[in-house]
Amino acid sequence: MPVFGPDEILPNNLPNNRTYRRQPDIPLRLNSSKVKTMSTNRIALLIAALMFSASVSAIALRPELKVADISAISLDTMIPKQFGDWREEPQVGLQVVNPQTQALLDKLYSQILTRTYVNTQGYRVMLSLAYGSDQRGALQAHKPEVCYPAQGFTLHSSKAAPLTTPFGDIPAQRLYTTLGQRQEPITYWFTVGDEAVQGKLQKRLVDLRYGLTGQIPDGLLFRISSIDGNQDRANQTQDQFVNQLLQAIPPGDRKRLSGL
Repeated sequence: MPVFGPDEILPNNLPNNRTYRRQPDIPLRLNSSKVKTMSTNRIALLIAALMFSASVSAIALRPELKVADISAISLDTMIPKQFGDWREEPQVGLQVVNPQTQALLDKLYSQILTRTYVNTQGYRVMLSLAYGSDQRGALQAHKPEVCYPAQGFTLHSSKAAPLTTPFGDIPAQRLYTTLGQRQEPITYWFTVGDEAVQGKLQKRLVDLRYGLTGQIPDGLLFRISSIDGNQDRANQTQDQFVNQLLQAIPPGDRKRLSGL
């Protein structure tokens, strides 16, 4: 009995008194050596991707060049002693609280600037800047939420409050502290490189961005405070101080100071 394949067409001239059948479908079988080769290639690609990821991480974790060595700054010359409605008032009785002892400050920061400013209405604002050329690990700037209580202050509140300027918003933090009868509202923020950051995750992302280029970012803590029992007035006046300061300095310094 003739056998025809499944895809063959039966001829029209076959005799009618005979029986014909088609050959059953035969499943397609892959060559085992080809399957093995494909599997090996996938594994090789996966290993290559993992090696590339590891090499990128290694670069980010071992930067060598400090941003501070490329673009050095001087806080004393960056911050004018007079701007807008404000002028420096040297040797006043107000104390600008330092976050740690002097020995630790020297370890944490490359430069520290503390000044007290007064406006034409007699309102005083205390300014404290702490700059570090290396913001990795133990050299990260310390939060006022920690350093103020360490000086004996009571921390009553701490909340995120974007500070609006003509150049954009700064991710600032507002604190309200007291020490006896002294009431001190505080506004502060951190910068890493040329970007203002809020929280550990955002700081880590900026660190990685610099690390991918082999650079070690510098960082800055900008803090202002005033002795005032009226928190709303203190916050508004501190915002005015920041806005007039940012408008009085060159764009490059403004970027390093606020990320804007």
